[in-house]
Amino acid sequence: MKPIIERGPEGGYAVGKIDWLLNLARRHSVWYLLFGTACCAIELMQTGGPRSDADRFGMVFRSTPRQADVLVLAGTITYKMASRIRLLYDQMAEPKYVIAMGSCANTGGLFQDSYSVVNGGDLFLPVDVYIPGCPPRPESLIEGLMLIQHKMEKEPWLKKAWGKLPPKKDPKLPKDGDL
Repeated sequence: MKPIIERGPEGGYAVGKIDWLLNLARRHSVWYLLFGTACCAIELMQTGGPRSDADRFGMVFRSTPRQADVLVLAGTITYKMASRIRLLYDQMAEPKYVIAMGSCANTGGLFQDSYSVVNGGDLFLPVDVYIPGCPPRPESLIEGLMLIQHKMEKEPWLKKAWGKLPPKKDPKLPKDGDL
């Protein structure tokens, strides 16, 4: 449902479903974690550069997991690095999303037969979007981020929030002797 925009004498206001309005704000403020493990990280950095300019879609990189919405697995993931990536993921606030960028993050890529390489980020994190390529272009990453935006747009945000509230309890009134 699209909101109905009403114009008043001192400005405008929107009327619509609360879920739609909240998801509209979330969709246009996607913050991804600037973190990479190998060569795909260069393409990840290029996405925020002037040629690709992810800012025009409301996508801004953050350097701390506590402020990021999206974790981009960019590059080859070793077993030693997987535990640290999992720690970064755990430090992110809910709701959080994961993009596996490149062949190495998807399946292990060229190094899948190596003893130290994880054969895909989905073995230790819930991946939402897979981006193929070696390395994928910044346009592919922007498309992956736009898929995350579409996923955000359809989430029942208010129902999730109501589900996390504790159940209502009747307050216990003090008895006459308790005062």
